[in-house]
Amino acid sequence: MSWTFIPEPNPKKIAVLAKALQVDSTIAKILVQRGIETYEQAKAFFRPSLENLHNPFLMKNMDTAVERIQKAISKKENILIYGDYDVDGTTSVALVSKFLKTKQHNIGTYVPDRDNEGYGISFKGIDFADDNGFSLVIALDCGIKANDKIDYANKKNIDFIICDHHTPGKKLPEAVAILNPKQKDCDYPYKELSGCGVGFKLIQALSQKEGIGIEKLIPYLDFVATSIAADIVPMTGENRVLCYHGLKVINENPSIGIAALKNTAYDKETLTITDVVFGIAPRINAAGRLKHANYAVEILIEKDEKKAHEMAVAINEINTDRKDLDKQITQEALAQINTQKIQDAYTTVVYNKNWHKGVIGIVASRLIETHYRPTIVFTKSSEFLTASARSVKGFNLYNALEACNEYIEQWGGHKYAAGLRIKPENLKAFQKQFEEVVKKTIKPELRLPELRIDTEVFLSDVSLKFYRILEQMAPFGPGNMHPVFAASGLRDNGMGRKVGADQSHLKLNIIEGTDPKTYNGIAFGLGEMYSTIQKPFKAVFTIDENHWNGNVSLQLKIKDIKQDL
Repeated sequence: MSWTFIPEPNPKKIAVLAKALQVDSTIAKILVQRGIETYEQAKAFFRPSLENLHNPFLMKNMDTAVERIQKAISKKENILIYGDYDVDGTTSVALVSKFLKTKQHNIGTYVPDRDNEGYGISFKGIDFADDNGFSLVIALDCGIKANDKIDYANKKNIDFIICDHHTPGKKLPEAVAILNPKQKDCDYPYKELSGCGVGFKLIQALSQKEGIGIEKLIPYLDFVATSIAADIVPMTGENRVLCYHGLKVINENPSIGIAALKNTAYDKETLTITDVVFGIAPRINAAGRLKHANYAVEILIEKDEKKAHEMAVAINEINTDRKDLDKQITQEALAQINTQKIQDAYTTVVYNKNWHKGVIGIVASRLIETHYRPTIVFTKSSEFLTASARSVKGFNLYNALEACNEYIEQWGGHKYAAGLRIKPENLKAFQKQFEEVVKKTIKPELRLPELRIDTEVFLSDVSLKFYRILEQMAPFGPGNMHPVFAASGLRDNGMGRKVGADQSHLKLNIIEGTDPKTYNGIAFGLGEMYSTIQKPFKAVFTIDENHWNGNVSLQLKIKDIKQDL
């Protein structure tokens, strides 16, 4: 991995902030690197306030959307809440349907079938709305490129409000209203909301119109926080505010469905955003991957605790099956890469007609861990090949796919993740074009995993107080990552060893310089570096707490090790 130190900020700014906050210069430096230079900015960062949320009516078409929904409620129209089958989509459906059911009862929900309908708005979904008398559909986390579907709906006199956060195409659908901060002529100040975040702005606007304050919407924020965590949108601006308060709801007073998922995944009361990413989100996703995403929506809006618990147990079993399946498919895909001898390619494009459509996105991410390059995993879906695509840090996957548009039947996504559908006969041509596009456009430095390091430290400065301040910078995510440190002049005290069933990890007892004090470290996946720690070395790490037999101690989570020459 390449080690890149974040540029040093102005020393005067560091000194001023350190004095204002009464913290050491290392903490102040990390804050200044993240654009926090004054006491007031630090206060807003450490204590995010819902009062700092933007007026939802700044979003283009919000007035029109609110008026259409109010009209539908006053005339008792049937309203269908339509969302994608991933975590962002299902939490969006749960959020908006739960809110609107406080206004009227004739609210339906619809999530497309992953296998039979694919991503986003479908003709089948519109037929469902038509057959069941829904005159208004609110589409969440999808729809921004569904021009032909919206034309079809308009012919059936079904109105659509599209709430999306994906990159719009050149021509927008003819919907009644489109809420998407990424529209070119939308003046909404924050552009990086999740799909559920856009849905939240809609219910915020509806509430605001009725004179209802933001505090009444706090119970819905566990859905929003889960969507932000799962969709890996930037943990900045409004996302950070919504996630901060949503995480408090998850920990203190979650909805019945989230509580059931939380209790099935963990035996602890207080979760971090990382726990949401790796515990709650995969379980919601698993329902849509191996069963049907309606099941995920149902548990999220369930009112009976016993029933929610039973559903959570069932989802837990589905998630276990999902883990086994994605592990198997990952191994098959790696074998295919080796057989095709494409280790030196700029891209990975693999295909097997038998791979489960529900896990190919996970597999794509797994493949990048081994072969670090833009990756697309295809499987067969009816008469088409369907794929999930994932990118490497810094490379715009959306633009690369757009350059291959002539071979793609349908697609959508953003910079780092996308879904697409092609005709089987176009696979080889697409694969060749994608490889050529990436080869021409990717910068050489993006072909190597990069570790961005906040600053170098002495291990002797890593105290419990230091760690507690770092933890107050949570929730962490893109744009506000967990601080990463480097230290040099390190040695193992002779007790370092390989651990894990396959000896793939390292457990270290580290000495710094001539100081006899030892520091605990764990290096996941770095078992092959055992020989490196036999000599002086340097390391890149984050700081974490280790809980063992009732004892709590600080631990270095080591990301990489190099010889200290």
